[in-house]
Amino acid sequence: MLWYKSWLETRWRFLAGLALLVCSAAVIVLAYPRVVREVLPLVPNTDVGGAVGRQIREAGDLFRTYRGYVWAQWYREQMAQTWTIFAVLLGTGGLLRQASRGGALYTLSMPASRARLLGVRAATGLGELFVLAVVPSLMLPLLSPLVGQTYGIGDTLVHSVCLFIAGSIFFSLAFLLSTVFSDLWRPLLIALCAAFALRLFEEAFHDFLPSGIFSLMSAESYFRGGGVPWIGLLVRVAVSAALLYGAVLNIARQDF
Repeated sequence: MLWYKSWLETRWRFLAGLALLVCSAAVIVLAYPRVVREVLPLVPNTDVGGAVGRQIREAGDLFRTYRGYVWAQWYREQMAQTWTIFAVLLGTGGLLRQASRGGALYTLSMPASRARLLGVRAATGLGELFVLAVVPSLMLPLLSPLVGQTYGIGDTLVHSVCLFIAGSIFFSLAFLLSTVFSDLWRPLLIALCAAFALRLFEEAFHDFLPSGIFSLMSAESYFRGGGVPWIGLLVRVAVSAALLYGAVLNIARQDF
């Protein structure tokens, strides 16, 4: 009953995210021939000074291989941005918002502790996020033959799992904030602003932050041949667990 109730609360956010990400993955794969034909010839062969020139050269180098194109366009950009938004969306809501709308009494009358109620809600959201991390990315190996390319299932799974583990911090942050604020918008906006600011900070200091959260989400070290960043992922698991535990403590102190 609790699982079904959690599913009903989040299903439309989940289904919207799944549809959007699957379509985005298909577009990125099918656009590759046009990129090779129209974009790569525009990349200058000579060195262009400054940070912009460095970014242009890096994009050109990545786009010269299909694996580099997929990583740059899908895992580093599209998934890191869109998936994060839906991670925050799935993390918002919960008991405090239901209480503000007069709908928490039924939930609290169920024969389950508050910790279990939050645990089921968190597990449902994380399960949906895992699906959002894996299923859209499976479009890459499935559709790549249509453009004369191949993409490994192993690479897909590694990138998807890294995205899920590292990016779950944003879900957990929104989940915690939803036990502090009774409305939907403040947790949503605070978590999104935090993610946006962190992304800008990591891009500005990328050379000094090789294991930033967005680098972990895109599995950049794995892509560049450095292996799976196990330590960074374990740290993010601990942070996510701490945020979720904080949410449980907050709800336990609430007087409904």
